[in-house]
Amino acid sequence: MIRNYLKIAFRNLWKHKVFSFINIMGLTVGMSACFLIFLYVQLELSYDAFHSKADRIYRLVTDIKTPSETINTSVTSWAFAPSIQNDLPEVEAFTRLSGGSFLVRRGDVKFQEEKTIFADSSFFQVFDFELIKGDPKTALKDQLSLVFTEKAAKKYFGDEDPLGQTLLFSGDGLAATVTGVIKDIPENSQIKGDLFVSMVTFTERFNKGIDDQWGNFGASTYLLLKPNVTGAALEKKFPAFLRTRAGELMDKNQMHYTLFLEPLKDVYLHSTRGGGETGSVSNVYIFSIVAIFILLIACINFVNLTTARSAERAKEVGIRKVVGAPRLLLARQFMAESVLLCMIAFVLSIFLSALLIPLFNNLAGKTISTGIFSSGGYLLAMFASAIGIGLLAGIYPALVLSSFEPVIVLKGRFASSVKGILLRKGLVASQFAISIALIIATIIVYTQMNFMRDRDLGFSKDQMMIIDSEGDPKRDAFKESLTRLSGVQSTAASSSVPGSGNPGAYSEIENKSGDLQIANLDLYFVDFDYIPQFKLEMVAGRAFSRDFGTDTTEAMVMNEAAVKLFGYSSPEEAVGRRFRQWGREGKIIGVVKDFHFRSLQETIKPLTMRIEPGGCDLISVKVAGSNLKETIAGIENNWKTIMPNRPFSYYFMDEFFDRQYRSEERFEKLFFNFAILAIFISCLGLLGLASYSTLQRTKEIGVRKVLGADVTSIVTLLSKDFLKLVLVAFLVASPIAYYFMYQWLQNFAYRTDIHWWVFVVAAVVAVTIAFATVSFQSIRAALMNPVKSLRSE
Repeated sequence: MIRNYLKIAFRNLWKHKVFSFINIMGLTVGMSACFLIFLYVQLELSYDAFHSKADRIYRLVTDIKTPSETINTSVTSWAFAPSIQNDLPEVEAFTRLSGGSFLVRRGDVKFQEEKTIFADSSFFQVFDFELIKGDPKTALKDQLSLVFTEKAAKKYFGDEDPLGQTLLFSGDGLAATVTGVIKDIPENSQIKGDLFVSMVTFTERFNKGIDDQWGNFGASTYLLLKPNVTGAALEKKFPAFLRTRAGELMDKNQMHYTLFLEPLKDVYLHSTRGGGETGSVSNVYIFSIVAIFILLIACINFVNLTTARSAERAKEVGIRKVVGAPRLLLARQFMAESVLLCMIAFVLSIFLSALLIPLFNNLAGKTISTGIFSSGGYLLAMFASAIGIGLLAGIYPALVLSSFEPVIVLKGRFASSVKGILLRKGLVASQFAISIALIIATIIVYTQMNFMRDRDLGFSKDQMMIIDSEGDPKRDAFKESLTRLSGVQSTAASSSVPGSGNPGAYSEIENKSGDLQIANLDLYFVDFDYIPQFKLEMVAGRAFSRDFGTDTTEAMVMNEAAVKLFGYSSPEEAVGRRFRQWGREGKIIGVVKDFHFRSLQETIKPLTMRIEPGGCDLISVKVAGSNLKETIAGIENNWKTIMPNRPFSYYFMDEFFDRQYRSEERFEKLFFNFAILAIFISCLGLLGLASYSTLQRTKEIGVRKVLGADVTSIVTLLSKDFLKLVLVAFLVASPIAYYFMYQWLQNFAYRTDIHWWVFVVAAVVAVTIAFATVSFQSIRAALMNPVKSLRSE
């Protein structure tokens, strides 16, 4: 019986090659796109879930309330975690992490390890990063203990065993010992590092006494709670803990802390505090919906094309019923054809997905999958989905085709029912409603990204080369040497540049009432050349000047956002006001116009600047556009002459600043490509229906041509019904797309408006695509010789 089903199914598919190809192609593309999106969604949802104790691990975060604002930060004071474990028995273990960049050398091999992480000795007790060499209990116990990932270790040791080997760590050349090697960090981990260094190196050698500093924030803290302890229960004990341990300090500094616990598995997608690699749960939802839409469109194609061809198979059904075939048997036959078609599409989608995975990884900016066969579970899920699609998509056609009355169809009086026609029209309209919504969304995403790329950031970033001296004592000599190079136009030094991040500083600024108001303000250490180098505009007062000796110790420049924070109605009012900040006292000498020193997803925060030569590790070099290679070579030569122990590296600021929007750009590219796929599948379905509709009206077209109808009128006749459906789809899709894209734009602090022309463009694109698809068949039919179409009459 099954063999007979398959034989008839193959014959039927082969007989109608064009319709079979369209169906199989649509399902193949739809299943492949859905599978790739599934891999992406699965990866995003699996972040940090591989830790065996993930359900008991929480990230400790802090709200810091000052008289000026409440700061929601992802870090804690260095003293919090050790004291919490001592005072609160619910905590089984803790580990603190702090990132940095350090020079590591072994003979002539030297690298600036940008992904260096200081971690407490309990790191491997809390997390399940696999240590393949070394003892997890002692690997990070002693000072200057280093744990490399496999990939990082090979840079220094090749195939040698690194355990117990000695390297020189940091610019001071401290002798450090390799005490462990861990497997490379999985892609779905928000904690990513190439080198892990014992925390005691940081707290006892580089920052002695920091463990007792309750007001010094900077540690990313993770708590492992004991079994059966909930985060909510522990949170209730934090206020009393803070009052006991730091109550006097909080009252004195007028900075009050509130501690919260974030479940580890929620940090990547759901935390709004940042502090590490983060994802977007809204993007996960969006791509999941797009995957469902694409698969839905492919299924609609199948149902439409199969039911549209029902008239052709009416006589087949009638004859089968006359010779005794029951309805159930016929239904199973049609279901078998449906499943067979899906199985063919499944096999093709495996090959297509395998070809697309490398490209998809590149578009996503991360390794979503190493190959189609890397996980048998995914293939089984895909296979089950294919069978499910075949069964679900084949139910309606099977019921319709098996219900034909043999007397009616064998007399030749069968015609598609009004309900069947309305169903097909409704499904076509649904397809194009989805496609139009995706077109609108794609245009809005594109305009938002262009808005971000083209927005005036308030500073000059073109041809700006940034070199990190990592605090080398010879950095001033290197900076001075650059002024003698012909391709260098100017130089400046600072602790931060826009986009690179900056510390917050406990500050007291005189407000409008004359009182010193406490706030935690972003702080840039700069030199005298920084403001003119980046072409920052002064709106009140003056910039730093070598003509004023006190500028190095008693002067501050702030931005307009800081002026508003302290209640001044104009920048001029702030000039001359007092400040205290990190052991310095003085007066505000000027106000700089607001500029975007963070991402455009954030509003401009209050910022302060001070002259502090000892804190300026970044050297900004404005280079000429001509002879760029020679200029870079000259800068590198000076670096190697003055600081030979450090590897030379640099980046251009425009490229660096643009990296902040890479996740949005990847989203844009992925969304655009999947929208194109959805539209392509919709067009396949429309092409199939147009082909069938044209075939059904062949004789009508022949009669019309004999009576004098021209090509234009025939094309219009055959196209107008489909174009009406597209316009109906546009009316349905527009408000839905507007609502969801308006919500998406709320994620950006600076965003474009949704303009009326977006919908006009979407309508024109949709109508053009639909007309081009339908007219392809319409023109062929209109140009056909009427003698051929009427020959059977």
